[in-house]
Amino acid sequence: MDDVVIDLHTHSSESDGTDSPAELVKAAALAGLDAVAITDHDTAAGWAEAAAALPAGLRLVRGAELSCACPDGRGRTITVHLLAYLYDPTHVALMAEQSRLRLERRHRLQKMAEMMRADGFPIDPADLMARLPFDAPAGRPHLAQALIRAGVVSSVDEAFATYLTGGRYYVGRTDTPVERAIEMITEAGGVTVLAHPFAVSRGPIVTPDVVRSLASAGLAGVEVDHPDHDAATRRSLRSLADQLGLIVTGSSDYHGTNKTVRLGAETTAPEMLDALASRATGGKILVG
Repeated sequence: MDDVVIDLHTHSSESDGTDSPAELVKAAALAGLDAVAITDHDTAAGWAEAAAALPAGLRLVRGAELSCACPDGRGRTITVHLLAYLYDPTHVALMAEQSRLRLERRHRLQKMAEMMRADGFPIDPADLMARLPFDAPAGRPHLAQALIRAGVVSSVDEAFATYLTGGRYYVGRTDTPVERAIEMITEAGGVTVLAHPFAVSRGPIVTPDVVRSLASAGLAGVEVDHPDHDAATRRSLRSLADQLGLIVTGSSDYHGTNKTVRLGAETTAPEMLDALASRATGGKILVG
């Protein structure tokens, strides 16, 4: 089973990736994956297209990624990302919260674009928003792409480093309290995994005690093998997961051309996917 390749964190054009859901699953098959999860931000909109285009033999894990407000264990509240797998997308409370988050993301992106336009950046906020699918989550990578098209920056990474991470043009948002998110996803029959929890390159992180608290609140797993975790971080996080009996996942966090990471760059052990699937009551893994 060692040659089974499973990637449980990818994004399509339904949020801030560049591949359509159909292109995503086809690319996953071409990359040699045996299973792939579609985890767009705050939406299940890409599930049907991905399922319809699923290549023969490829397994599809339907999920989403939620931005959540969480105590960091040091007296502050920060944003963490929660991966939700195999949940019922018709769960009323979860649908309402995802809709709220999508709307807030769109307002946030438009405000950031308008602030940049007011300062003379050669971008058109109306054009930016018109390029997004209806009701799709709007992320800063969409604004980064607008800056690339305008010739302001040469890459998404440059846009984030120069303009979109904090500073004058950054606009915050109201994230879901993480324990409430875990509760809703569990009620919807889903399984929760904390994404890249110790990735210091992404910003503030939680302490191990916070992970322990979230495990007590129903968190099922942690994403250990991620491009933004170094070897020492992976060892410490894996040890913590073992202590708490948490599922351990590995994922590329693929975004198409918005990032340089390839599909399958980080992977999940087959027994961990089995453990995840066995806990879910809201949905099943699809097989092409």
